[in-house]
Amino acid sequence: MIKVSELSRKYGDFTAVDSVSFEIPKGAVVGLLGHNGAGKTTIMKMLTGYLEPTSGTASIDNLDVQSNRLKVQQKIGYLPENCPTYFDMSVVEYLEFVANLRSIPKDKQADAIRYAIEHCQLQEKATSLISTLSRGYRQRVGVAQSIIHKPEILILDEPTNGLDPSQIHEMRQLIRDLSKNATVIISTHILQEVHAVCDRVLIMRHGKLALDSSLSELENSDRLVLKTDQKADKLEGMLKDFTEVTSVELTREDDGVSEFLLDTKPINGSLTPKIAKALVDQGCSLYSLHPQERSLESIFREINTTAQ
Repeated sequence: MIKVSELSRKYGDFTAVDSVSFEIPKGAVVGLLGHNGAGKTTIMKMLTGYLEPTSGTASIDNLDVQSNRLKVQQKIGYLPENCPTYFDMSVVEYLEFVANLRSIPKDKQADAIRYAIEHCQLQEKATSLISTLSRGYRQRVGVAQSIIHKPEILILDEPTNGLDPSQIHEMRQLIRDLSKNATVIISTHILQEVHAVCDRVLIMRHGKLALDSSLSELENSDRLVLKTDQKADKLEGMLKDFTEVTSVELTREDDGVSEFLLDTKPINGSLTPKIAKALVDQGCSLYSLHPQERSLESIFREINTTAQ
């Protein structure tokens, strides 16, 4: 459905996006994650045809974005980070304006507007001026304009930006509902948004793609974290009979306590108590032994710490 190959965008000497490649299949819900300035919004704008890449290509449903811009844009619904609504229009008037921009036939516009209003739960605010709406309802209007033509792909840039906790919950549920009928890309710097609605994550760092993984694969780990008083060579000798341990890496050393990362093979049953017993039986001081934390938060922190 979406294919990006070596996509780059430069502004003079500054590289906002640097040789990024990924593919997104139909029906996926993908979180594009990264700190502010990581290149997320620039990628979104290139996918929608708003910005031309300096190099590389992007295609939607086998259509090159640059050479088939209008056809591609017909397939996409886009919520920019700061949605450009018109405050002097009512919700219905604004959606009618968008329907005309989207070239929806006159005889189908009423149904299209009704569809957008119902899906975004804007019935009570349909005749209200946009200037009178709360930030949460204005975000809903932004989403409504992005789905009015029933797009195959929905791109949402910071959809919960500035919302209160109740509005965030409502927006998450709306995104879940919309994802039943569209491929969704959510650009955000908020980890909880990805956890709440996405099944895959792309992490950007300084314009480069630092990670591309499903959430289920990301959070599964066959690694153990061990803290002990032993040095690496002695520890490897103590673990030589454990064929399930494929590597031992020293990650930290402080005041006679060493922290190791053990790569292990998947086995039936828990390996942790067996290793613990063997080390204690050999006179090892064991301070802790537990599976490696593989939350999205820890991986995001690790990626960005490494970059500094």
